[in-house]
Amino acid sequence: MTISIPARDSIFGESVKIAILYFVLNGIFYSAVAHFAGGGASSGQPLGFSGNSAAIDILSYIFSISLMSFLVLAWRGKSMTLNLLYCFVISSGVSLADFLLTMQAYKYFYPDVGIDFGWDANSNGLFTCMAVFFGWSCMFLTLLYSFDVRDKERRLAAVREEALSAQMRALRYQVNPHFLFNTLNSIAGLIEEGSATRAEKMVLSLSTFLHTTLTLDPFHDVPLADELALQEEYLEIEYQRFSDRMTFDIDMSPEVEKALVPSLILQPLVENAIKHGVGQMTGASSIYLGASRQGDRLRLLVENDMPINTPRHAVRGMGIGLKNVAERLRARFADEGHFSAGVVGPGRYRASLDIPWKSA
Repeated sequence: MTISIPARDSIFGESVKIAILYFVLNGIFYSAVAHFAGGGASSGQPLGFSGNSAAIDILSYIFSISLMSFLVLAWRGKSMTLNLLYCFVISSGVSLADFLLTMQAYKYFYPDVGIDFGWDANSNGLFTCMAVFFGWSCMFLTLLYSFDVRDKERRLAAVREEALSAQMRALRYQVNPHFLFNTLNSIAGLIEEGSATRAEKMVLSLSTFLHTTLTLDPFHDVPLADELALQEEYLEIEYQRFSDRMTFDIDMSPEVEKALVPSLILQPLVENAIKHGVGQMTGASSIYLGASRQGDRLRLLVENDMPINTPRHAVRGMGIGLKNVAERLRARFADEGHFSAGVVGPGRYRASLDIPWKSA
């Protein structure tokens, strides 16, 4: 099953539309204020250079808005308080630069018009520009936060869909007649051989595995200890079938027991190791499950023996379950989740998951 996150609107296009609307509304507001106030000339206030050329003003606004938007996008962090301070610093700096550059443009293109370039005539325009730019930077920051929220909602929806799909695949496997037939046939064989203890252990493992998987909530992460315990039950079942040539080892330090992982994320990997590893071997075969913390990352390994002479096309054919794991990690962690799988040596296959560290 391929999970596709619906495409959202372009942040550039959305920003342009909002910027146009923002400055149209600002223009209407200031025009109305100037009209009802009687205008700067009639009130005896000196007129500055701003407003004498629509072309220069529009170009300066476009440049300044673009620069501010880029800086807000590049500098913003997780703290809203710091982000507002960044917006104030950015809007103040850009408005001052805009003021000076626009003044130079007017001096160059309109040297003989008699425009007053003094501070008294232009101070109000500078502070108005700072207020307008600060308002835009805050609005753009809000737009970015809204995009982040929508992205998280889309990703969460995809994660829930994939988690539910993963659980349904597990349920189908549990009630798969072939799986149940093999397991029950192995139990019957142990009973006929007089190995009641082994048969009882296999029944208990099967019961625990089915009960745990059926009661799992696919929408929530689970502690790694629980995930590995579930896989151990599954391996115990398969061990009774392949006890003459199968061994498995689970290596998990106490430090990583409470690490949270997507439920059933290891199930396809362990199934893959059984089917293409133990199931294809005629001699002894081992499976290794390992977990370790590396800084703020959690690394999970599933390794298994495989026939040395396995054709390359057969190795590539193992990718159905592995593809599901990769897609699920991509939906759950985006670019922060990494998955790789392949032959790491003669007769040895490894699947590796690298995900952000998160503990219960």
